Amino acid sequence: MSEDKNFMQPAVPRFDGHYDHWSLLMENLLRSKGYWSLIETGYNEPSAGVVLSEAQQKEQDELLLKDLKAKNYLFQAIDRTILEQILEKRTAKQIWDSMKTKFEGNAWVKRSTLQALRRDFEILEMKTSETITKYFARVMIVSIEESKDIDALTIDELQSSLIVHEQKFHNRNGEEQALKVTVDDRNRGRGRGRGDYRSRVRGRGRQAFNKDTIECYKCHNLGHFQYECPA
Repeated sequence: MSEDKNFMQPAVPRFDGHYDHWSLLMENLLRSKGYWSLIETGYNEPSAGVVLSEAQQKEQDELLLKDLKAKNYLFQAIDRTILEQILEKRTAKQIWDSMKTKFEGNAWVKRSTLQALRRDFEILEMKTSETITKYFARVMIVSIEESKDIDALTIDELQSSLIVHEQKFHNRNGEEQALKVTVDDRNRGRGRGRGDYRSRVRGRGRQAFNKDTIECYKCHNLGHFQYECPA
């Protein structure tokens, strides 16, 4: 009894737009309350004109009460703006299925998202106040290979693909930084002394960096980094 009294009731998880995470928490809550069967099978009202026995009526009333309680948890979890779109849903299952249809990362949603990101990439320009790291963070997702079957991708697979590309970016960034240091040292050696080199740098600013010997990892031509490649 003491353990039951000390047990903290789980909070109703609020839907924040991340459907996969929310549905996992919400399913666990409804299962712990004994209401998940209403989500799986739904509550069906007796057909008009059907006469129920006393036992059947009692069972029907219990199912209706469970469905109302399950709906109450869903109402607490869903924002008002979304609730207004599903007010016509009469049962907990109908509400759940509507949320799944609207917000689950299905193939159509993922394809539309990637297409939108590709369109953004086509017109994307690096802002004057933006660092290379922030610029790449904005366009990371469009580096997913076109050969991937978006219809067959799960959310976990999509996330895994993004993580791999993020790791590739960090590796490339490290290589390019190391190459930049090497070229800077080489140019410094060609100068007329450290003092003269510093004066040239102060006079030219960023133009002091010569990329004529830089090899692009994408097209293998000289004069630019991979992220600047026009190919």
